[in-house]
Amino acid sequence: MSKIVVKDLYKIFGNRPDRAFELLEQGYSKEEVQKKTGLVVGVQQAEFSVEQGEIFVLMGLSGSGKSTLQRLLNRLIEPTKGTIEIDGTDIAKLSKQDLIDFRKEKFSGMVFQNFAILPHRTVLGNVEFGLELQHVEKETRQAKAAEVIKQVGLQGFEDHYPAQLSGGMQQRVGLARALAVEADVMLMDEAFSALDPLIRRDMQDELLELQSKLKKTIVFVTHDLDEAFKLGDRIAIMKDGKIVQIGEAEEIISEPADQYVREFVEGINRSEVLTAESIMQKPKETAKHGDGPKTILHKLKKQGLSSMFVLDQDRKLLGYVKAEELSDYVKGSEKADKKIPREVIHEAQTVNLEDNLSEVIDVSAATDQPIAVTDEEQRLKGIIVKGAIIAALSGSDSPQSNNEPHSEVEVS
Repeated sequence: MSKIVVKDLYKIFGNRPDRAFELLEQGYSKEEVQKKTGLVVGVQQAEFSVEQGEIFVLMGLSGSGKSTLQRLLNRLIEPTKGTIEIDGTDIAKLSKQDLIDFRKEKFSGMVFQNFAILPHRTVLGNVEFGLELQHVEKETRQAKAAEVIKQVGLQGFEDHYPAQLSGGMQQRVGLARALAVEADVMLMDEAFSALDPLIRRDMQDELLELQSKLKKTIVFVTHDLDEAFKLGDRIAIMKDGKIVQIGEAEEIISEPADQYVREFVEGINRSEVLTAESIMQKPKETAKHGDGPKTILHKLKKQGLSSMFVLDQDRKLLGYVKAEELSDYVKGSEKADKKIPREVIHEAQTVNLEDNLSEVIDVSAATDQPIAVTDEEQRLKGIIVKGAIIAALSGSDSPQSNNEPHSEVEVS
């Protein structure tokens, strides 16, 4: 369900924005419009939706329009044209008082890069401030503030002032203040960029942990690609006020919309973004536990494989068999035409669909066999050969297929 729906949204800074619209329609760039008219194109033709409970990241370089677009969402900046629907209400049409009331209900304030907490108030006083503006009774708001302070790991610091806190702790205060009002939508603008790298990673983890419990709808602005890919369920990459591409991290890395996006993601740590599901291949063939050794040997020979995964009646992974061992068993056993014996089924190395590439690499290092990719119920979904890992790390558009040299030892 879409919480936020934005359509044909523009922000032109300056008088007579119609002049900019005319030039933009003719294909002039943001820079050309500014040279000809003196008008600044902050956001142009933005269209997207944000789902309930989603972390939607606006990402781009300085001047790309990401912060302007975020501020349009609660009308801290007035839109020049377009619609901004929150739960079906177009806030661009609200009167000033209706907008104030709507913000109190739907938005939990903004979490800024510079913390924006009040220096003369304690931690408790800062966290309860939004509730105070909503005229919540003192005892109730302090109880709620204390609860949220505990959630963000600041219990015991309620009476401290901002000057007595580290940068990371101050940012936690800003986060707690936004959470305390219990509104649906949270806007975070470069919220962690002023923090040291280690503290920044801690705060990212903290946000993801809180989000797993609270399921807020979050629009997060950042210029840091690693941060965007770590936090975002989906990412919108912006340039010159335009959204160039929207997608999940893997989609943006694997299928960049244009050269700008391709260059933008070039330096990303692919091993932390790509998942097992994105690089796996479908198995050529599998064996059922009810198959006899000769049947499996026939499958192995037909596919040109030296080993094969074995599944039970529910298609859950039991392990894998090796052609050489199976052939020896057939030669040495009078009952070789019966069900495959347990002793020739080896335990397989497995990863889950959502495991990232760095985890797959660790597993791959422990085996010379391809890796089984399974779902939560241990059903086989695909295989990963070493060539696919190498291709993914190198950014190759064509991961090595089952016809590569590695396939002769493929477990499928």
